[in-house]
Amino acid sequence: MGSLKDELLKGIWHAFTALDLDHSGKVSKSQLKPTRLQPLSPGFSRQEYWSRLPCPPPGNLPNPGMEPPFLHLLHWQVLSHNLCTVLKVPHDPVALEEHFRDDDEGPVSNQGYMPYLNKFILEKVQDNFDKIEFNRMCWTLCVKKNLTKNPLFITEEDAFKIWVIFNFLSEDKYPLIIVPEEIEYLLKKLTEAMGVSWQQEQFENYKINFDDSKDGLSAWELIELVGNGQFSKGMDRQTVSMAINEVFNELILDVLKQGYMIKKGHRRKNWTERWFVLKPNIISYYVSEDLKDKKGDILLDENCCVESLPDKDGKKCLFLIKCFDKTFEISASDKKKKQEWIQAIHSTIHLLKLGSPPPHKEARQRRKELRKKLLAEQEELERQMKELQIANENKQQELEAVRKKLEEAASRAAEEEKKRLQTQVELQARFSTELEREKLIRQQMEEQVAQKSSELEQYLQRVRELEDMYLKLQEALEDERQARQDEETVRKLQARLLEEESSKRAELEKWHLEQQQAIQTTEAEKQELENQRVIKEQALQEALEQLQQLELERKQALEQYEGVKKKLEMAAKMTKSWKDKVAHHEGLIRLIEPGSKNAHLITNWGPAAFTQAELEERQKSWKEKKTTE
Repeated sequence: MGSLKDELLKGIWHAFTALDLDHSGKVSKSQLKPTRLQPLSPGFSRQEYWSRLPCPPPGNLPNPGMEPPFLHLLHWQVLSHNLCTVLKVPHDPVALEEHFRDDDEGPVSNQGYMPYLNKFILEKVQDNFDKIEFNRMCWTLCVKKNLTKNPLFITEEDAFKIWVIFNFLSEDKYPLIIVPEEIEYLLKKLTEAMGVSWQQEQFENYKINFDDSKDGLSAWELIELVGNGQFSKGMDRQTVSMAINEVFNELILDVLKQGYMIKKGHRRKNWTERWFVLKPNIISYYVSEDLKDKKGDILLDENCCVESLPDKDGKKCLFLIKCFDKTFEISASDKKKKQEWIQAIHSTIHLLKLGSPPPHKEARQRRKELRKKLLAEQEELERQMKELQIANENKQQELEAVRKKLEEAASRAAEEEKKRLQTQVELQARFSTELEREKLIRQQMEEQVAQKSSELEQYLQRVRELEDMYLKLQEALEDERQARQDEETVRKLQARLLEEESSKRAELEKWHLEQQQAIQTTEAEKQELENQRVIKEQALQEALEQLQQLELERKQALEQYEGVKKKLEMAAKMTKSWKDKVAHHEGLIRLIEPGSKNAHLITNWGPAAFTQAELEERQKSWKEKKTTE
């Protein structure tokens, strides 16, 4: 909570100093007239800020450098309201009025704004607010007053990002400044992001011309340094803006790595290109690098792991991220990108296991500790030099006292002149010896100072070597862990093969026993099968004889069927000739035949013996006979 409070105080300090027009931090009783103001909306603009105040903005006043007397208090009220809004802290206007209550003792500066800020706002802040929105609010309040009017090579949005980076890298003391070491670190980051080499000689020349009266640069001086293009000559505005954005993402948004990769879906199992962003405890993926359409997150913890996969399904450079409830298959563009992502994710999980902060924050803390140590050593050297200087001054005072004594002794009697001269020579010789000794001591101290400086350089070199050794040690530990995993895999495989070989041996022995038993039973079965074959041959012979008998009977039945068939044909012919004779006969004799399916005629005596068609046929026959007659 302490580091979060320190981080917030830097942004608030900029807004506070921009609103404190007389630089006194005081509000008079006449200005403490409570005014109810609505808090600003998230991501408010400078125009919205001034539109909430019951007066025109300073630029529209007759004298823009002067503001109405009541506007001073309104600034603090607006600042308090909007701090509560962006920090998601409930605002209590009664507490603000009570804190600045009228005690009839003149200005209430002894109450102060900072005690109110600490008690009613900062102590209630939780880590659940948008830090970019908070920084943008503080930036909006202070940029108009402080940003240089000279044309810059960067946009105002880039200037805002440099301002936020300044707050991250600045020293924890007020007024806020960024020391030359951190300036060099930031400029190196920007030049690396722009893809150009770092010009150390150019920066050394800049440090030589640096104002010795200042320990560092303010935020606005840093913006002007980056914006005037002194360290980005030959680069276009877009390249500089992209470099600032990349450094901003790394230092402020904790983006450890980002880039395009192809991800396999969980439902449709299709492969889609996504923009991945790695942070200390999460991997987010978006449709594109503008980060507008977020598609999902991969939550990282100490139980997650990342593994390399062989190429499959036409996809190359595959690796797998295993989490508690899901696994994610991802394809990188090439082997180098694949190895970089695997190393970055593995390092992130390792930091989560150790509970360590992101690398850039840890590096910033190491640099601060190193500066504190160097400052302590420098103070110790200055203290020693001061002690030597005091000792030298004491010696000079002693010499002056002796000189005065010699002058007093010179006025003595003539008879002591020779003795005085001899004493004076002796004293001068002694003092000369002491002076030579003091010079020697001074030379020794200068040598010690030079030796300390050399030891400091060696210490810094040792620190760099230890950092390199730490990185190599991490790689060696990773190789050793991978080798142990491979060894364990081979051991398990050997154990499984031995177990399978044992089971196969047991099976072969079982089959051998069964084969012996089968051989013993085969002879008996063979004799029994021979007997059955003889019996079946006899049954087959009997069946063949029965089949021949049945064939003979079938032939006889066929001959009888042919005879009957001929008799039926002759009877059918005779029946047909007889039917014709009856049909031409006019008598009432009619053969009894099966009834027609057509409807019969109905007469007075009942159903007719013939159909309508037969009646028509007979009428036609009668007419033909009459015509013939």
